Amino acid sequence: MPDSNITKRALAQTMKDLMAERPFAKISVGDICERCGMNRKSFYYHFRDKHDLVNWIFQTEFIETVHLTDYANAWVFLGAICAYFYQERDFYRSALLIEGQNSFRGYFIETVSPFLKAFTEDIFQGVEDPAFYITFFEDAFMAAILRWLTGSQPMSAEVFSQQLRDVLVNVARKTLSELAENAPAPSES
Repeated sequence: MPDSNITKRALAQTMKDLMAERPFAKISVGDICERCGMNRKSFYYHFRDKHDLVNWIFQTEFIETVHLTDYANAWVFLGAICAYFYQERDFYRSALLIEGQNSFRGYFIETVSPFLKAFTEDIFQGVEDPAFYITFFEDAFMAAILRWLTGSQPMSAEVFSQQLRDVLVNVARKTLSELAENAPAPSES
């Protein structure tokens, strides 16, 4: 592993440790450097700011290891994201609460969006504005993950992803049932 990656990983582990101890807003670049035994110049050589470091952690630990062909469908992909977030929940609980410019939430949606689009393309074929529907799912997914991980005792990733699936399946069933009930009767000729 090149020295650059060793340094980045050391800074990343330090950031994860600090975020398990206190809110992101209370962590300074100086805190990271002091805990890591590096100077600020080293930090800024690798990262623009502490937001960039948080995003890099997600990019290298999850996104760069993901290949769409590894997932049979969107549910398997969703399960992988949930399992990863649950495993690293102390860090992501804090990361998802970061607000403002350069927040992790924005980066997360921007990064996961192409995956969601790939899995939902066939669902929204032929609709006038597929971006609206995809954005709806992105927002709903983000809100659900945020509520799940920031709760006092988050359920397991398996239970959470199964409940998300159950919600969508049950809403779809109910909608189809109501549409069938309200459909005009076939005209008798």
